[in-house]
Parts: sequence; structure tokens; C-alpha cells
Amino acid sequence: MDETQKGQTRSRPKRKLRVGRIVLILLVFTVLICGVYTFTQYSIGYKLASGEKLKTENFTGDKLSVGDRENILVLGVDSRGEDKARTDTMMLVSWDKKKNDVKIISFMRDIYAEIPGYKSYKLNTAYYLDGVNLLKETLQNMFDIPIHHYALIDFSSFESLVDIIAPHGVPINVEKDMSEKIGVSLTKGQHDLSGKELLGYSRFRHDSEGDFGRVSRQQLVMEALKNEVLSIKNFPNVPKFAGAAEGYIETDYTKTDKVKRVFDAITSGKLDIEKLTIPIEGTYSFNSYSHAGSVIEINKEKNKAAVSEFLEEK
Repeated sequence: MDETQKGQTRSRPKRKLRVGRIVLILLVFTVLICGVYTFTQYSIGYKLASGEKLKTENFTGDKLSVGDRENILVLGVDSRGEDKARTDTMMLVSWDKKKNDVKIISFMRDIYAEIPGYKSYKLNTAYYLDGVNLLKETLQNMFDIPIHHYALIDFSSFESLVDIIAPHGVPINVEKDMSEKIGVSLTKGQHDLSGKELLGYSRFRHDSEGDFGRVSRQQLVMEALKNEVLSIKNFPNVPKFAGAAEGYIETDYTKTDKVKRVFDAITSGKLDIEKLTIPIEGTYSFNSYSHAGSVIEINKEKNKAAVSEFLEEK
């Protein structure tokens, strides 16, 4: 081997070393840029919701054992500035993190319920009377389900969060013209709905389906929002969304856990959602009481069995 060949052989490791250093520098630079972007967007979202004064509930959740489904009581309220409000939306979101599946149980707000320490009223009155702990106790007495955590959001905050995660709208196939008492006017067909429009769609009940139709739409909206959070096109909006959630969502989760739930859902991939509405078909009747108004009286044992079967591992 002549001197020229020896020089070329010695220069190859040096070139590889230089290329490796350049790649490492670019990687570190990219990570720094992503970190700065994430922190900045999170801070912007946090500041957006900094004016919200969330009520602090002394919530007592059931103990979550390793391998159990994590059950979160999700509540939507139309507070309009009042100290007390009734829950317009009541869902149990049950997440099996190992199998990566989510199940949602929606409870009709007009269910005639035995509320501990009070007369029987509509189920949505429990929160109005004494907060989320009383609603939790009422649901557990009726359906014997563990509830580990809760999350509550009012309607104006819901609109804001939707517009953050999906600024170009959430795709929904509106099944009919809707306008009465929902604050917006929607026409039949496929639309990208803003936060205000999506809220109106989920609250519409002025047709033959009544509250049953509304609950069905609320479940559809939950799935549509899940898809938006998981969407690659909306991924840049997630840090801002997580920051805003700090102020807009009232929960017993710690600050770290609250944000972690968002990123868990994103990094876990596709989450298939199974849905159940309580009461189930054929297990209820309508009645009216002077102190409670029009209510839905249910067969508690059949609905309790339906909840248990729905949450069982298959």
C-alpha cells in the first residue's frame, strides 16, 4: 500500500466522526427546539385559562389497584356564573391502559335516583345538592361501580378547549337541521364544527328522541374529540391544549397527572371506544312528581347488571 492509500484509509474514520458529530448536534438542536416550542405553547394555553377560578372539591376516590380499569366520572355543567349548577352531562369513562381500550357509560340526567340524605330527585340534582362526592355516592349505591377520579368542565371552557385542539373545526355529520335553544343554527350534512357549534350539537334535544338522542350525540362528540387529539395534524396544538386544560378542567388529578393523561392518550395510539347508555332499552318508564318534575324510573337491578357486564373483561 502506497502512502496515498494509507492517507485515504486514515481519513475515513475522521470523516465518519465528523458526520456523527454533525448528526448529534442536529439531534440536540431539534430536541431543544421541540422543548422550547412545547413549553411556550403550554404556557400560552395555561395563561388563556388563568382567569378561571375552579372550585376545589374534597373528592374521595376509590383506590385503584394495579391492573384495574381506571374509572373517571366526567361531568359537564352549565354554570353561567352561579355557585351551584346541575350536571347536564354525566359519563363514566373507563380506561383499561393495558389493553388500550376505553368504555363510556352515559347516565341520563332525568333518572329518578335515591340521593343519600335527601329525597329522591333527578340524578343531575345530586351534584347541585352537595357536589361530586354526593353524585359519586348516588351512582355507586345504584350501580355498584368503583369511581377513582373525576373531571368537570363547564360549557364555555369546553368551547375554548375544542377551538384550541381543533382550530379548523371538528368533523361531524349533522343528522338533521338544529337550532332550537342551542345558541347556534346547524343544517343537515357534514360540517367542521367550532367549539360553540359542537356544544350546541351535543346539547340538542328538541326532537322525538329527546334526552336519549342528546346522550347519543354526546357520546359521538367524545369519540370525535378523541380522534382530534390523536390526529397528527393537530399534534402541534396538544401542548397548548394541555396548558389550557390546567385552568379549564376541574379534577382531583394532580397537575402532573392531568397533563400526563393527555399525552398517555396520544402516545397509546388508537383507542377504540365502546359505549353504553343507562337506562338500557326496555328497563324504564316515564313518571312525574311534584317535587322533581318529569323523571325516568328505571329497573335498578337490570341496569346494574348491564353496567357490570359492560365493564367486564372479555
